[in-house]
Amino acid sequence: MKIDNLKAHLALLFVNVLYGASHVLAKGVMPEFLSPNVFILFRVMGATALFWLVISINGREKIAKSDFARLIACGLFGVAINQLFFFHGLNLSSAFNSGIIMALNPIMVVILSFFLLKERITLVRSIGIIIGALGAILLTLKGATSKGDSSLGDLFLFINSLSYAIYLVIVKPLMQRYKPLTVITWVFTFGLLFVLCFPPTIPEFLATNYSTFTSEIILKISYVIIGVTFLTYLLTMYGLKYLSPTVSSSYIYTQPIMVILFAWTFALLGWSADYTGTITLEKVGYMLVIFVGVYVTSKKS
Repeated sequence: MKIDNLKAHLALLFVNVLYGASHVLAKGVMPEFLSPNVFILFRVMGATALFWLVISINGREKIAKSDFARLIACGLFGVAINQLFFFHGLNLSSAFNSGIIMALNPIMVVILSFFLLKERITLVRSIGIIIGALGAILLTLKGATSKGDSSLGDLFLFINSLSYAIYLVIVKPLMQRYKPLTVITWVFTFGLLFVLCFPPTIPEFLATNYSTFTSEIILKISYVIIGVTFLTYLLTMYGLKYLSPTVSSSYIYTQPIMVILFAWTFALLGWSADYTGTITLEKVGYMLVIFVGVYVTSKKS
């Protein structure tokens, strides 16, 4: 394996470690301290400022006018829709469910690549898509009956995963023409504009009681802004420069495992509430069904 490809794989693995921890930590901030909309605003606004700070030091790269429409679309699907539905879904559902549903992302990338990039879907991949969809449907139905879960929350998480899959596919051509930092800076800039235009955002931002924030809450918010937004998007862009969208998205299936590990670890250390009660053998079974679907879908023949 070439050294650049190895670095890209390691970057994508680290991205999902950061994401896995955030599924647990973010639950401790919403909705008591921040509404999902305000949390998203903090996240996107903070990351956008960091990206522009770095790009101002490294030097700006000129963007062709014909590429701005694609950048705007990336901002809509990769930041605004993605983040809005993720945080609202996580607020309603469990951290474990969010990790499982995100594991469907590679299957969505395969389907979207068929429509947008004209990549052929084989019989084997079709079987994998059906298996993965079955696991997701069973998990969502379970959400209607389990304490700490929500079918609506699971649906929001599904839309979040679909939106991110669209983003992974449409951003690939930009990654071949520009530096990753240039692409992600503009993507977040347009994403921030979309988030600010979402009607509830500004009123909820002004109504937030910031005096209740403890140092622990501030650290969790900072982790989401710097670690789970700034670093993860930058590392994902780096991975996409050397690997295909399908390979990049396949790392997402590690998230349920990361969520389990962090849920137990953080509860033991007292860094978060105990969410381990939402992790059941039945859900682990659905997770394995989705894993099988992702594996089969990733097979070329």
